[in-house]
Amino acid sequence: MIKTEITSLSENMKKIDADSLSSLALAFVGDAVFNLFVRTMLVGSGKKVKELHIDATKYVKASAQAQILRKLEDKLTDKEKHIVRTARNAKVNTVPKNADIMDYHYSTGFEALLGYLYLTGQKNRLEEILMTSFES
Repeated sequence: MIKTEITSLSENMKKIDADSLSSLALAFVGDAVFNLFVRTMLVGSGKKVKELHIDATKYVKASAQAQILRKLEDKLTDKEKHIVRTARNAKVNTVPKNADIMDYHYSTGFEALLGYLYLTGQKNRLEEILMTSFES
């Protein structure tokens, strides 16, 4: 189901040179990709919207994303590691009040990776990472 959604979204958008975007711009896109993925995976559970929101928060919070990235790091390609490292080291002006600064940097790296994979049309790799993150 998610593969169909990713395919239709990426086929209809204009081509963007992902390599020319900042790490934080990639993370901006990756955040939306991950949120949509998590919500799509949860919506079929039959739970009420309030419960869905609570469950989704468990996946999209900085500490959860940081944990996912730490589990994935050894399985990333050199290019993917570079994207993550660059985003992790990006200067951010704000940190959410409920997030540890290191977790926030790692979650930014995770989101940048998702944004890069999405924008470069690497659907199979994106799906692989998303499914692994949901199973973690």
